[in-house]
Amino acid sequence: MIHDPWFYLAALPAVFLMGLAKGGFAGVSVLSMPLMALVMPPIEAAAIMLPILMVQDVVSVWTYRHDFDKKVLAILVGGSLFGIALGAALAAHVSNALIELFVGLIAAGYVFYAWMKGHMKPGEPAPTRVAPGLFWGGVGGFTSFIANAGAPPFQVYVLPLRLKPQTYAGTGTMFFAIINWIKFVAFYFLGQVSPGHLETSAILFPPAIAATFFGIWLVRRTESDRFYKIIYAITLAVGVFLIWVGIRHLMG
Repeated sequence: MIHDPWFYLAALPAVFLMGLAKGGFAGVSVLSMPLMALVMPPIEAAAIMLPILMVQDVVSVWTYRHDFDKKVLAILVGGSLFGIALGAALAAHVSNALIELFVGLIAAGYVFYAWMKGHMKPGEPAPTRVAPGLFWGGVGGFTSFIANAGAPPFQVYVLPLRLKPQTYAGTGTMFFAIINWIKFVAFYFLGQVSPGHLETSAILFPPAIAATFFGIWLVRRTESDRFYKIIYAITLAVGVFLIWVGIRHLMG
């Protein structure tokens, strides 16, 4: 178990950001891992944060159990299985910095594209297409496993569908909950799960749960148009941040 106070100074805001994401504001959790990386190696941070995410998943899955799009979820999960398997196979050979830069370019590029096409304004939802969903689900599974950055690929596919805010939040909740459980099994077989890590995770469970309820509360009180403006803003901010982090790591 970790006793270093600097660890908890980084972990508490990281857990809060993950709670907002689990509540429905997908994307902000991408900022959690860089915070944790300030006080420990990224792979150890991921091993500690994953059980916390899984506990948050229990809260958000129960809350949104009636509010998700089954078809969209099935398509994304189908693609993610291949992406996670590829990530597990290539984890030791792929640069996190390249993945961060890649995902950042996807996120920022998509927001710019949506703005140019006028998709950020209220309008008719895009049709649910299988092939793009399988592709972006696969990308999301891969980038989530390698760099805990699966939200931007998810958003590229789901944002144009213009789901109701709670349906959007619920679909994202179910998708990332499934990914996290699969990742936990993979982390276990890769030797990244230890009793010490689990004890540290358990200490952070109460603030993690409270942060998730706060995120859910915010989603339920945000009207649809404003919700999507916030999500697009988060996606752009996360994209720019990942581009900066990726370039810094590649140059460092």
